[in-house]
Amino acid sequence: QVQLVESGGGLVQPGGSLRLSCAASGIIFNLYAMGWYRQGPGKQRELVATIRSDLTTNYADSVKSRFIIARDNAKSTVYLQMNSLKPEDTAVYYCTALFGPYDYWGQGTQVTVSS
Repeated sequence: QVQLVESGGGLVQPGGSLRLSCAASGIIFNLYAMGWYRQGPGKQRELVATIRSDLTTNYADSVKSRFIIARDNAKSTVYLQMNSLKPEDTAVYYCTALFGPYDYWGQGTQVTVSS
């Protein structure tokens, strides 16, 4: 049973910070590239950040100066530290795991940035 369980979403004011967590089970975590996607209202789903097994990271241009993706293999958990949040960051954020032909998705967690 593969599960990606997300936590940390919620309501935050502009300029604030939030950390999302995604705990994986049912996979050999170290083999998987992990990532975060988001989909705002009326927008396409967007790749936010990825982190490979070798710890190589990639970020969307819109977040690269503000967000940090990290992974803790001992906890089978990937994090997204979001700083200097803007209203346009408001979206449902999805955790993903990818290895070869296998890809898995979390349930999504709502992040709302509003004053």
